[in-house]
Amino acid sequence: MSEWEIILRLALACFMGALIGLERESLNRPAGLRTYTLVCMGSALAMIVSLDMYYQYHHTVNADPGRIAAQVVSGIGFLGAGTIMREGANIRGLTTAAGLWVVACIGLAIGAGMYVPAVVTTALILFVLIYFFKFEEKITAFREYKGFVLVVEDKPGQVGRIGSILGDMGVLIKNIQLERLEGDEGLEVELLLQMPPTLPPSMVMEELSKVPGCREVERIN
Repeated sequence: MSEWEIILRLALACFMGALIGLERESLNRPAGLRTYTLVCMGSALAMIVSLDMYYQYHHTVNADPGRIAAQVVSGIGFLGAGTIMREGANIRGLTTAAGLWVVACIGLAIGAGMYVPAVVTTALILFVLIYFFKFEEKITAFREYKGFVLVVEDKPGQVGRIGSILGDMGVLIKNIQLERLEGDEGLEVELLLQMPPTLPPSMVMEELSKVPGCREVERIN
C-alpha cells in the first residue's frame, strides 16, 4: 500500500465522518462534528495498520488482519455508552451511539479500500438521520412521556381529582409520586404522563391548575 493511497483513505474517512458529524452537530447532540470525524479516521487508521502488518508479516507469522478491526467495533461501544442518558422514562442518545458505531464501521471499510460501500453507507446514514426523524416523530408521538409537578393542598381526594381531569383529556398516568411538604406547605404530586400527539403540554398545565387548592404547576421535561 503506497503512502498516497494511505493519505487518500484517511482523507476520505475524515470527509465521511465529518458529513455525518455535521448533521449531529446541527441538532446539538452529545457527539458532534469532531467526535464523528475522529472516530471515522481512527477506525480507518486501525484498519490500514492491520492490513499493513498482515502484508509485512503473513509469510513469517499467522497474522489475522481482522483482529484489530474486531477490537475497534467492540471498543467503540464504550464511547457510545457515554452518549446515552436517561431522563425520567425517556432514554436519549441511542441514535448518537448507533451513529458512532456505524461511523467506525465506515472507517474500517475505507481503511480496507472498500470505497463504494463506505460512500453508499454514508449517504444512507445521512438520509436516515435527516428524513426519518420527522417520520419517526409522527409515528411515535403518541408514546411520548411528559413530566409535571403540582403543589396542592393536602386534603382527601386530590389524586382522584387530578386523575379525573387527565382522564377527560385522554391522558394516561404512567407514574405518580406523592410527597408531603414540611409544615403546611401542602402535597407535592409528581406525574409522568403519556399524552396524545395533538395535546399541547400547556393545555395540560392549564387544566391541572384548576385542581382545587392548586398552588403551583410546573413541567419537568
